[in-house]
Amino acid sequence: MEGNEYLRRRTADAGYTQVEVAEKVNALLPVGCRGTVSDRTVRNWLAGTTRWPHPRHREALEKLFGCTAGELGFIPPQAEGEEDPVRRRDFVVAATGTVVATTVPVQAASRRVGLSDVERLQEKFATIVATDHRVGGRVSVETQAQGLAGEALALQARGTAGQRTRGALYAAAASFISSAMWAAIDGKRFEAAQRHHDRASSLAAMSGDVAIQFRIWSHAGSLYRHIGRPADALAANDVARGLPVARRDPLFASLGHARQAAIHGLTGDATAVRRSLGYAQDALERSGRDEPRPVWMAAFYDQAELDGLAVAAYLALGQYEDAEAHAHRSLAGLRPYMHRSRAITTARLARAQLGQGSVEAAVATAATVPTEAMSHPRVAGMLTDFGRRLRVTAPGSTHVRTWDEHTHNA
Repeated sequence: MEGNEYLRRRTADAGYTQVEVAEKVNALLPVGCRGTVSDRTVRNWLAGTTRWPHPRHREALEKLFGCTAGELGFIPPQAEGEEDPVRRRDFVVAATGTVVATTVPVQAASRRVGLSDVERLQEKFATIVATDHRVGGRVSVETQAQGLAGEALALQARGTAGQRTRGALYAAAASFISSAMWAAIDGKRFEAAQRHHDRASSLAAMSGDVAIQFRIWSHAGSLYRHIGRPADALAANDVARGLPVARRDPLFASLGHARQAAIHGLTGDATAVRRSLGYAQDALERSGRDEPRPVWMAAFYDQAELDGLAVAAYLALGQYEDAEAHAHRSLAGLRPYMHRSRAITTARLARAQLGQGSVEAAVATAATVPTEAMSHPRVAGMLTDFGRRLRVTAPGSTHVRTWDEHTHNA
């Protein structure tokens, strides 16, 4: 192989450029060491010029890609005369006199990969899903998800497996990248989200898993909704809603209709919003609560999430009474661990109250958003918009001063 092909593959699988690898590694370094990695540093790693990076850099790389330095193709320095335990280099002289070099990491030795390996990855994935519901949008969530995808793809490359296991590994990798995609959407890193979508959709196609295909295209609809492209959002969500799993499982159908309603809100089509929400509610009521479903679906979609999407739709339409009613219902039903969703719905409730002229109630509601949630990109954007609208609605009032003092002290 030319250079460090193992690191090159990991980088390509994650969809990173050399500059992005440098930025992400720097972000994972201790505060006093940040900025010590440049794109030239990464270029040396990829070229094999740097065979064993600095310990802090190795640790950051291992966190970024979710594997050991050896699995990334790096070679530790060896005592003179000692056999390299990470790589063995065999030179074979062909009859023509050509010298052929092959480099094989010990870790890459072929072994049988089974569904138990996939299950171990899925256990780690459940932790990422739980973290996302608590904090959401963080680069660390995105990075961890990509690292797990790298692990799944490394198992594909290093082991032998049956067709069912290979499909499950591709599905797992697609699931992990789709979580990275959602973290990027939630953190308003939309270019990264688009790159994750491209990667996740190709992995999902190879897996044949329609449930993860649904998730990826449903996320794409949310991505386009957040960046103000409702036509593309509707088209992407239609791909999700047209998949067999949405026809077979009413819970998937319900989520597809609920997200369709939120998109219709952007277009100003009140009739389509109410129709889609009606379909979503009917499907949710027909869905079996105890049926086995992917962890990402079981962990978040229920009546509270449907109501949360209804809030987004009615706010976009300017129908504030309906938005407030659904916000109260959503907050009452949210699961205890869904801190991010609670903060977003609370900010939306304050906006709905302000839209009805209930200034004092709106400020009181907005002030209940936890301080730690105010740094979340979407929550921060909603509260900034709330403050701007508050100044237009009640310029110079004590409510404006109260809100300004609250945000200043937060």
